[in-house]
Amino acid sequence: MLGGLINFFNPSAEEWTMEARLLQWLTFLWLLVGLAVLFSASYPVGDADYGDGLYYFKRQLLWAGFGLVGFSLTVNTPLRYLLKIAQWLVFWGLGLIVATIIPRLGTTINGATRWLFFGSFPLQPSELIKPFLVLQSAKVFGNWEQLTVKTRWRWQGVFVAILVGILLQPNLSTAAFCGMTLFLVATAAGLPYVDLGATAGGGLLLGTISISRNEYQWRRIVSFLNPWADPKQDGYQLIQSLLAIGSGGTWGTGYGLSQQKLFYLPIQYTDFIFAVYAEEFGLFGSFLLLLMLAAYATLGLVVALKASPKIHQLVAIGATVLIVGQSLLNIGVATGVLPTTGLPLPMFSYGGNSMIASLLAAGLLIRVARESSEASAVPISRTGFQGRSPSGRKFTSGRR
Repeated sequence: MLGGLINFFNPSAEEWTMEARLLQWLTFLWLLVGLAVLFSASYPVGDADYGDGLYYFKRQLLWAGFGLVGFSLTVNTPLRYLLKIAQWLVFWGLGLIVATIIPRLGTTINGATRWLFFGSFPLQPSELIKPFLVLQSAKVFGNWEQLTVKTRWRWQGVFVAILVGILLQPNLSTAAFCGMTLFLVATAAGLPYVDLGATAGGGLLLGTISISRNEYQWRRIVSFLNPWADPKQDGYQLIQSLLAIGSGGTWGTGYGLSQQKLFYLPIQYTDFIFAVYAEEFGLFGSFLLLLMLAAYATLGLVVALKASPKIHQLVAIGATVLIVGQSLLNIGVATGVLPTTGLPLPMFSYGGNSMIASLLAAGLLIRVARESSEASAVPISRTGFQGRSPSGRKFTSGRR
């Protein structure tokens, strides 16, 4: 099934580098497991709220279809073209983020104005801008030494404007994660420590201001430190999540047999979907998921190390942070290691914008792997002409 799906979206995959092929297999495996878990986690609430247990699952399938189209376009488009349009996509995203905080344009849900609705189509710019931020930050920081001081300040101003716009929604968790991604890409690019320190200090200052202005963010931090101090209000989500994870034991209760998802665990099909997964598949299943994340991160690191030029390395690092880093943060929240945030679990949590952004990020990483000058493509079903370049490096004929 996986092989047919991969060949449908990417007929030339058999000529890809080994890293690109492994990453695509893992991406499709991740997506299929995520859809299965979402089906289980969302069925009771879909049935209760809409009289259709498949309500959320059917919509997630639709979003996955859109995401796979974007994924296929990304992995088959040369990075030089993607990098050329990255700045315009970032400006587009910034414009939409600003639009969300304009009265009567943005839609407020659960106290946060993060969405724009075009008819029945929900758009969350702070999610969709993530892969474009990776592309543009790699382009800016990868060419840092060649840029004029004016250009450096201009792009730093654009990045800060994006983070401030997300904070004003308010959405501290997404702003912090985007800032962390930018910081890691800048660090990998080798920017001076003075610039990195000033950036980190500015980010901490913005976060402190946001927490001081939004009481609910402060309460989240306090409840994270001791959720049992207020078990019926601020600590309720985390306590129910921990109960779900603990109930799974070693082997889990079995697929579809979670008890906490039956109206005990809030938002069980989005932010806390990992708790449902851990309850149904137990410690063993959780270990397998972490193993998959570790494999994905390792492959991302290998791709970054093999990639050339430097900008491609930074794209690979940023894309890996988006997918694996956000997953670890979500799992950290569900297990009580980190304060409660609104970051979804990529390709697991319900939400079309997150699904599309995650698949675009995966496509970027695979595209870098395809263009890696160090990796050798190994055909699957037919033998290609192999030889060596004048430098002695092995090459294989055929499209990459």
